[in-house]
Amino acid sequence: MPITGVLFDVDDTLFDYTGSERAGILAHLHRLDLLRRFPDPEAATALWREVMEEQYARFLAGELTFTAQQHERTRHFLARLGEDTTAMPDEAAAAWFAGYTAHRDAARAAFPDAAPVLAALAPTHRLGIVSNSSTGHQRDKLHATGLLHHFADTALVCSDEHGEAKPAPGIFRAGCARLGLPPHQVAYVGDKYDLDALGARAAGLHPFWLDRAASRTPVDDGIRVLHSLADLPAALHT
Repeated sequence: MPITGVLFDVDDTLFDYTGSERAGILAHLHRLDLLRRFPDPEAATALWREVMEEQYARFLAGELTFTAQQHERTRHFLARLGEDTTAMPDEAAAAWFAGYTAHRDAARAAFPDAAPVLAALAPTHRLGIVSNSSTGHQRDKLHATGLLHHFADTALVCSDEHGEAKPAPGIFRAGCARLGLPPHQVAYVGDKYDLDALGARAAGLHPFWLDRAASRTPVDDGIRVLHSLADLPAALHT
């Protein structure tokens, strides 16, 4: 059977999350005069990413809500800078995080290859999203970057509302169900090898790993590698 549907990851697949995150935290720390506590900007970015991954994993595991992981990211990051955050109320953590998000959101951008590929696929393929995040958060992001109109309102499946996260097979199959297609007629495209490529393969979809860095990492059987989304339309037919 031909591939007639494509599900996409969002962050660092369609949307340059890493770039906006870096710009956001550096601008926020500069405004608060905290950037001087780091030897260089890369050290600040690395610590923010380390704390994010720790607390976001707790969200994906169901230990924290989406909002609570934002508060914990703030507390743990500042604690790593020597601040006493043991009594920091949620309101203060939320305000600090909002300062970061204002700078981050100002730097939001889709990858240049995203919109042209979605436009090229839309006439012939059903398109959807499967993301380890909150539906409202990802919907806002896709709207802000001009990509939301390529997807039907019902075609976004996110872990917060679905109740399980990638690489669980169920969330991929839920995405297929939203497209009205069986998994063997659906491709999945994402930048995380374990979560996206291996997860989609285990769920019975056609997995495409987006390796923008062209890392030349060996891949398992059945995994197709893309270095740009521009290569996807042709790859769907080979």
